[in-house]
Formats: sequence, structure tokens, C-alpha cells
Amino acid sequence: MMKKLIQLLLPFALVSSVNIACADGRLTLPPGFQIETLDFSVPNARQMALTDGGALIVGTRKAGKVYAVLRPFTENAQVITLIKGLNLPSGVAVLGNDLYVAAVSTVYKISNIDQHLWPDPTKTVVTRSLPSERHHGWKYLKAGPDGQLYLPVGAPCNICLSDDPRFAAMLRMDPKTGTTEIIGRGIRNSVGFDWQPGTDDLWVSNNGRDMMGDDIPSDEILVIPAGLKRTPHYGYPFVHSAPGGGRIKDPKFGDHPNARGITFVDPAIRVQAHAAVVGMSFYRGTQFPSRFQNALFVAEHGSWNRSKKVGYQVSVATFDANGQPDYQPFITGWLQGEKSWGRPNDVLSTPDGGLLISDDQAGVVYRVTTATTTQTEAL
Repeated sequence: MMKKLIQLLLPFALVSSVNIACADGRLTLPPGFQIETLDFSVPNARQMALTDGGALIVGTRKAGKVYAVLRPFTENAQVITLIKGLNLPSGVAVLGNDLYVAAVSTVYKISNIDQHLWPDPTKTVVTRSLPSERHHGWKYLKAGPDGQLYLPVGAPCNICLSDDPRFAAMLRMDPKTGTTEIIGRGIRNSVGFDWQPGTDDLWVSNNGRDMMGDDIPSDEILVIPAGLKRTPHYGYPFVHSAPGGGRIKDPKFGDHPNARGITFVDPAIRVQAHAAVVGMSFYRGTQFPSRFQNALFVAEHGSWNRSKKVGYQVSVATFDANGQPDYQPFITGWLQGEKSWGRPNDVLSTPDGGLLISDDQAGVVYRVTTATTTQTEAL
């Protein structure tokens, strides 16, 4: 057993620019949890998805690539550059063992992905009709419980009012035809989202506008209720979330005629301004203690335009008996003073009860498990 554990740990010293001992030594988790850096490098790692066959698919942004990691939880992990040369292909989703990739205006499909895990497999185009603006144009992608694809389209600016209603909105897409419908408006720049177990309500991250100060407006986590008949509006560009509750009128658009008559929906959770809430996932496993089961884990990518940096952590929203969220840091340490050595980007609950975290700055993927789960057991 000891020999196998030593053999397992040795390769971690060779992972990209992050040594497992250094990474784990700088990260702080709640008692009873442990974190490891998986034994492969995925530069610029963004959204993640698992295939039915157990391959880990990882999208990127500036790298323009989509990776497939074979045997991701073993010492024999193998990274394949599945696709390259795409336009900010951050979003990856598996639906019916088909892989879908979102690259700004285009969504691609690779059928039967587990049978096509090699470089440059045949891909088809689901749609080329999404907005082509790159500003907030990269997007995450997920398959919903209804068998449809979901994706956000961010505003093509810091603050503006666009003629195209698909901007600053959450969309539902038919995976067969590529046709879309708007299910949420006034969402400036959503990245991650997930469906709450037991309700199928869609929880959505939203990054607030810039250039209003260090602490306003709040970043947000919004809820689009399941089965809603009317499309909700969450405020942008007319109003923004105030940290202590309520709304702040936008200096430019707060009194715009288009805002009249709209009932704005408040966020479920207000997050520190500029923390940059990105990927998020409800925990669906049973390995973690009961208070974390069905909890919402959120990657805070970290600020870029604040006088003192914030974010650079993974937070968690646990829920009381009445369904009210309590939002607290879960993993900290990627930010040391005013310098970051990593930036969490996406979180993914795995079938074995672990939690994966992608890091686009360090180019790695971490796995969180309970301290009672040894590395050899997890394999």
C-alpha cells in the first residue's frame, strides 16, 4: 500500500509550474478535507465536463483549445489536444455522450465522444448564429435536465444598451437545430450556472459592472425558477445590486425610458464586488459531510481592477431548513498578499463524490475529497 501511494505521489512534483506540496501547503480548507493537484497539465483550463466513459474534457479561453484527459484520476493520465484553433472555446458540455463546444458565435458537436478521443475528430456545427463579439463573448455551456443546452451571452461592453436582446441574457438552445430562446434578461456577464437538486431552479452567476468603485455593485448569484412562464429581468443595465441589499441606479442608464414598468428580480446571493464569480456546481455526491450535500460551490476568479485584490478562492453556499443560503469561503490561499499564483475557474462534482477545480493561471486541475478518502481508494 505504501509503495503504491509513493508511486502515486511522485509524478505530482513534475506537474506544470505547480508542485503539489507547494500548492497544498498554501491552500486552506475546512477540517476534514484534502486537496491534490491531478497529474497532468492543461494550460488555460476553463470549463470541465466528464464523459460517460470517464474522460475529462477541458475548455480554454485564449489557448483556443479543447483538451481531453484520459484516465484523469490515475498516475497514467494522458492529455490529448482534441481541438485547436477555435475562438475562445471556454464552454464544454456532454449530452447523450455527444460533446458540445461553445466558441463565441459557434457551437460545435462531436458525436459519440468516447469513441473519438483523438486529435481533430470530425465535428459538426450546431449553430454559427450567436453574437460574434468577443467582449464577454466567451461562454460556458451545460446540458439541462430537459435535454436542452443552456448558455449565457454577456454584454458586449462594460455598460451599454444593445439592440440585440440576446446580449446580457441566459439562453436555452435546441441541440438539434441550434435555435435559441431567452430565459433570463438583464444578466450582465454570467459564466457558470447549475440546477438545484430537488427544485430544478437554475442558479446563475453574474459579474457586476466595473468603474463604480471598489465595493459596488455586488457580483451576484441569481435564480431562474423552474417552470417560470414570464422571462425575469435582473436589472442590467438599469440597476445593480447594492452590497447591503436593494438596488443602485446606473449613472448612465438608471433613468432610461426602457427601464419603466420593469420589475427587477433581486439576487439570491450578493458577492463581494469584483470577486468575479465564474464556474459553479451543486454538489451531488455523498462523500462530503451532510451540510455540504446539495451545497453550491462557486469559483471566484479574482479581481483585476480593484485597489486591493479580492476573490481568488472557492466559496460555498450551504442551505438551511428553509432553503436560505449561507455563503462562505471554502478554499483560500491562491492569493498571497497582492499576488496570485492560481485562479480557480470552474468546479465540477464527480460521480465518486469528489470536487474538481480548474485553474487557468496555473494550468492544472485540483481534486477535493474528504480526508478519510486516501488517494489509492479514490482510484
